[in-house]
Amino acid sequence: MSSLKKDQLYFSSGDSQPSGTGRVQAPSSLQLEEELDRVKYKRSYMDALRGTVYTLITVAAVAVLVAVLFLPVLRIFGTSMDPTLVEGDIVISVKYSKFKAGDIVAFYYNNKILVKRVVATAGQWVDLGADGTVFVNGEPLDEPYIAQKSFGETDIELPYQVPDARIFVMGDNRDVSIDSRNTAVGCVAEEQIVGKIVYTVWPLRRFGEIQ
Repeated sequence: MSSLKKDQLYFSSGDSQPSGTGRVQAPSSLQLEEELDRVKYKRSYMDALRGTVYTLITVAAVAVLVAVLFLPVLRIFGTSMDPTLVEGDIVISVKYSKFKAGDIVAFYYNNKILVKRVVATAGQWVDLGADGTVFVNGEPLDEPYIAQKSFGETDIELPYQVPDARIFVMGDNRDVSIDSRNTAVGCVAEEQIVGKIVYTVWPLRRFGEIQ
């Protein structure tokens, strides 16, 4: 038998292999168990991670849906609601259908969202004194939230009756606010309303319910 054949026979018998030849050794049962445990752990970890990601996505989607449909979060721009709301305030509104004098509402106007205070509702008569005193159905309106009365940018014919399904709104900063006193804005229709402003959430020093 040639030396090559001897080497081949020697290798196939499972004895010590000659120097320079390759050999594959079967893993032990302990190694198999360890590898199986590692694979199971990795699979369990990935399942848990995947479940956590899905949960976070679901929660985020629900939060966005709630924010858009039920609790719109808005940022105040401008000074028309000073001193109640100042520029930079972040507020939360709630979907609402019935409003009364004193409520603060956000509504759509020319692709923007404006924030004003309800002064009168459908069917009521609104009038303004020369000094800016607001009268609703002939009675002066108690307005502790304004810093100063002002006739402001008023060009509607007074006294003015609020049409059906609409509300008459004014900004708290009466001297600069353009609102239902002006035909450019007019009364607000129900379908324009985003919601009732209820809380200031930022800055923290102003956190709380809005009056």
